[in-house]
Amino acid sequence: MKKEIVIPIISAFICLILGSASGFFSMAGPDQWYADLVKPTWNPPSWIFGPVWTILYLMMGYAAGLIHQSNHPLKNSALAVFGLQLLLNLSWSFIFFRFHHPGFAFLEILMLWITIIWTFKKFYSIQAKAAWLLFPYLLWVSFASILNASIWQLNAA
Repeated sequence: MKKEIVIPIISAFICLILGSASGFFSMAGPDQWYADLVKPTWNPPSWIFGPVWTILYLMMGYAAGLIHQSNHPLKNSALAVFGLQLLLNLSWSFIFFRFHHPGFAFLEILMLWITIIWTFKKFYSIQAKAAWLLFPYLLWVSFASILNASIWQLNAA
C-alpha cells in the first residue's frame, strides 16, 4: 500500500469507530421514546442511518488524514476545528437519544453545521480534495437539522 494513503485510511477507521461508539453508547436501549415520537412523513426509514453514517464517517476521517499528512502551516488549526466538529457530532446523539432533548439537540446541531462549514473552509485552504470529502456530510447534517427541527416542533407539548 502506498505510504500516502495509510494515514488517511487509518484516520477514516478511527473516525468510524468513534462515530459507531457514540451511536452505541448514546442509545438508551429498548426504550420507546424515539419510536413514540411524531415524525414528519418524509422521515427516512431507520435502516438508512447506519449505512449513511458509515460512509460519512469514513469520508470525514479520510479527509482529516489527508490534512494530517500535509506540511501546510495551518494543518494543526484545521485539525483542531475538525476535532471540535467531531465532538459536536458525537455529542448530538447523546443529547437527542440519551437525554431526549430535541430542542437542545437542534441548537447543538446548528453549532455543528456552522463548525462543519468552518472545517470545510480550513480544509479547502490546505487541500480542496479533503474539503470536498466533507461536502456530503454537510448536506446530510443540513437534512438532519431540518429533521431535528421538525421532530422538535411536532412533539412540542
